[in-house]
Amino acid sequence: MENIQRLTRAEEDVMQVLWGLNKGFVKDILEKMPDPKPAYNTVSTIIRILEKKGFVGHKAYGKSHEYHPNVSREEYSRKFLNSFVKGYFDNSYKQLVSFFARKEKLSLGEIDDIMQILEKEKNKKT
Repeated sequence: MENIQRLTRAEEDVMQVLWGLNKGFVKDILEKMPDPKPAYNTVSTIIRILEKKGFVGHKAYGKSHEYHPNVSREEYSRKFLNSFVKGYFDNSYKQLVSFFARKEKLSLGEIDDIMQILEKEKNKKT
């Protein structure tokens, strides 16, 4: 799924639960949602919208449907982050990291952790 659409907040909330469950019926998804819980029909409608967008598939058991993600959390996150960096940081991850280092006042320990992660990734690629 190359051209992933951005999800609404409500759609993301449902997808987060479904990614955690891996598969489930609307009642299972609703059960895992935080309070105040939306109405059953609201979750059902969101699931059908997600299915139309290609994010969710289902397996039918008579009139009941068990839903599963068609797009992984990692795939969505990667596409969304790429779009975010392109739109807000001139397609530069360096600018993104620099922004967080300045504005979010990262501690030296956090910067060291990030450097270790980057070094591990660099070593994997060489």
